[in-house]
Amino acid sequence: VQLVESGGGLVQPGGSLRLSCAASGFTFSRYAMRWYRQAPGKERELVAAITSGGGSKHYATSVKGRFTISRDNAKNTVYLQMNSLKPEDTAVYYCNADLLGTVYWGQGTQVTVSS
Repeated sequence: VQLVESGGGLVQPGGSLRLSCAASGFTFSRYAMRWYRQAPGKERELVAAITSGGGSKHYATSVKGRFTISRDNAKNTVYLQMNSLKPEDTAVYYCNADLLGTVYWGQGTQVTVSS
């Protein structure tokens, strides 16, 4: 199983970024996917989740209305569209898959929101 995130970077407050997570090594379309983030000195927190078919999504209160999770099962990829970014969104963002109790993480991608 491999999860590879991309799309992070430095953006000004109010800006946007789209993160991607390319998955391989398992039947992507059968599993829910999640995005987590971890800021310096803080615990890793769940940002957004999406069911296997994409029909149901969950968001942390702090990002609701600003972030959108989506997936393309034909491309084995899950996305996180982040709009109206705030400095407090600065963190390393991780893709996560829970395959029947075995949890896999990507290497993370840094998002920095600063003027």
